[in-house]
Amino acid sequence: MKAKFHKTKTGIYPYNRKKAYRYAEKWALKRNPKYYNFDYLGGDCTNFASQVLFAGGCPMNYKKWIGWYYKNINKRAASWTGVNFLYDFLINNKDRGPIAEETSIDKIQIGDIIQLNFDLDNSFNHTPIVVRIDEPRMENNIYIAAHTIDRFNYSLGKYKYKDIRYLHIIGYKY
Repeated sequence: MKAKFHKTKTGIYPYNRKKAYRYAEKWALKRNPKYYNFDYLGGDCTNFASQVLFAGGCPMNYKKWIGWYYKNINKRAASWTGVNFLYDFLINNKDRGPIAEETSIDKIQIGDIIQLNFDLDNSFNHTPIVVRIDEPRMENNIYIAAHTIDRFNYSLGKYKYKDIRYLHIIGYKY
């Protein structure tokens, strides 16, 4: 049975943050056997973040060089597992799949993505998912889920990083 989608004025469908959260909660401290574990191939954080986006209803985009998809370890887009490739896809996507905007800490929500740069260069290194936000909004009150060093409900304030970017998932195109 095919999923039914209601037409929207913008053509962007809502991201299901509850489903994304439930997926992150279930798989943050273990691995879903449907996906390869990239821990020893540069890290599994962006693979996990992509799984969360997919669980939140975002459809895959199968365009070979510029898409966002996963079939297996050998048939996947660079954006599915690469921190900076995921950023480029989410920010520039005009086609099928998730769409994001870079924002501030004040505008992020559960299920959004944070990317961290540990080296103060132009390459970000880590992609956790937001799973809890306490007030007042500050780094110590943002909690994430992540792979590579597995975390769930872990305070963003405990990370030692040089740069940070917040990515709000606007929704997805189908």
